[in-house]
Amino acid sequence: MLSKRQLLQRSAVALAGAAMPFGATAADAIASGPFQANWDSLKSQYQAPDWFRDAKFGIWAHWSAQCVPEAGDWYARNMYIQGQKQYQHHLEHYGHPADTGFMEMNNRWKAEKWNPDELMGLYARAGAKYFVSLANHHDNFDNYNSRFHAWNSTRVGPRRDIVAGWAKAARAHGLKFGVSNHSAHAWHWFQVAYGYDPEGARAGQRYDAFKLTKYDGKGKWWDGLDPQELYGGAVMPMPDGITSIKDASVFHEAHDRIWEESPPLANPAFVRMWQLRCRDLIDSYRPDLLYFDNTGLPLGQAGLDMTAHLYNSSIAWHGSQQAVVNCKLLPEDRRTAVVEDVERGFRAEILPQPWQTDTCIGDWHYNRERFLQKSYMSASAVVHRLCDVVAKNGCLLLSVPVRGDGSIDEEERKIVEGITTWTQRYGEAIFASRPWRVSGEGPTQVEVGHLNEGKAKAFVAADIRFTTKGSALYAMTLGKPQGAVLIRSLAGVGNVQKVEIVGTGGALDFRQDAEGLHVTVPAQAAHDYGVALRISGNGIV
Repeated sequence: MLSKRQLLQRSAVALAGAAMPFGATAADAIASGPFQANWDSLKSQYQAPDWFRDAKFGIWAHWSAQCVPEAGDWYARNMYIQGQKQYQHHLEHYGHPADTGFMEMNNRWKAEKWNPDELMGLYARAGAKYFVSLANHHDNFDNYNSRFHAWNSTRVGPRRDIVAGWAKAARAHGLKFGVSNHSAHAWHWFQVAYGYDPEGARAGQRYDAFKLTKYDGKGKWWDGLDPQELYGGAVMPMPDGITSIKDASVFHEAHDRIWEESPPLANPAFVRMWQLRCRDLIDSYRPDLLYFDNTGLPLGQAGLDMTAHLYNSSIAWHGSQQAVVNCKLLPEDRRTAVVEDVERGFRAEILPQPWQTDTCIGDWHYNRERFLQKSYMSASAVVHRLCDVVAKNGCLLLSVPVRGDGSIDEEERKIVEGITTWTQRYGEAIFASRPWRVSGEGPTQVEVGHLNEGKAKAFVAADIRFTTKGSALYAMTLGKPQGAVLIRSLAGVGNVQKVEIVGTGGALDFRQDAEGLHVTVPAQAAHDYGVALRISGNGIV
């Protein structure tokens, strides 16, 4: 009889070199259509659909079992790294990761207070035109009725199809629906679950993933499930003999913290399974948007295949290509093939191609400390970001963290309601708009680039952003103006004939001279977050 260690090793080998799953064939890789699975084809034919260019604002539920501990980002990884805050949290609340691993969090995720229709109504009132559901994260768990991965939300935890629930609610409220797929990095990201404490009373004792096989689940809640299919197989675990937290950190940074998109040569079955799961996600839920949490497209040819598959499928579903694919950090010559996403960052100026930034009012996975400390991004900061991004030909995708039970907290609700007060008054300047000749003016310089928002300074009322729609120019102040607003960009530009506050019918007093456009804004007419002006005349737009 094989020992448990031998069974584990055999499982890892099988995962790394498995044949194609039963019933799958190479012929089902991509749907037929004009898009071929290569960059040249995608670049030469793709155009972002008008619905996305008009939408401007989306909301994201970055929600999974990693929200259950309410301890912040990357819990499923960091709970296995001695010295990390989440490791200590797990030790204190759930036990040692050699005894209680992250798979137990999936079982604790019950979503018992989840009301997607109520939340979607809240988001729609705030002006969201599209909604994105987390389909899977780096923890390799599918939040949908996955045909190819047993570790999914219909069999474990909520025992509900989370993606289907969000999709139904979004479409019922008239929103476009998207999914985010982060699982292409699971093969290395989750290798920490095969590690051990380098120091302390339990030093050297391997964590749960290293020990568990399908046969250990008999009679337990995970009976019939193979933990190795969740954790990915021990393809590059921390080696024996590391005896300090510092040395373990060096190993993790050099090996399993890697962030590149090439297919793992030691684990070809992972790539094939990822592709089957992604195609299943596309075919079953017909998303309008597919967000890849990847630098470029994931896993080499597999990512190209799935992008072409979605584009061709969209033509079959709608009669024209209506889909959006997001990925990050693209070279300029590939920005016509997909819609580039800038995570927690800004752009300096107007881009010729539509783009998206994604950010979160707190941590990506729910963190109760944010609520207790009232450290969420404010509603005014969200509105200012929205104005800045839209003025530069972009869309803002905003994550509102969801608790494990499916609810959002009171502070988050206040923030969304605060956004609503501005968008319902001034949304005309945002939705279905297009950029002007310049994006804006003002003293505040944004920190350009990926993951740079932490360096950004708060906007002020003298910061102004511009959009257009038809013959109207809109000017949005990123703060409440005090009396007169000076728009320097209109010095010597056209002949302004009328200035109004969006949403009201009365004309404002103004004068246009060599310094710019001077507009008198009554204090009672301006919102605390800023005001949107509609400017009309000759030669302005």
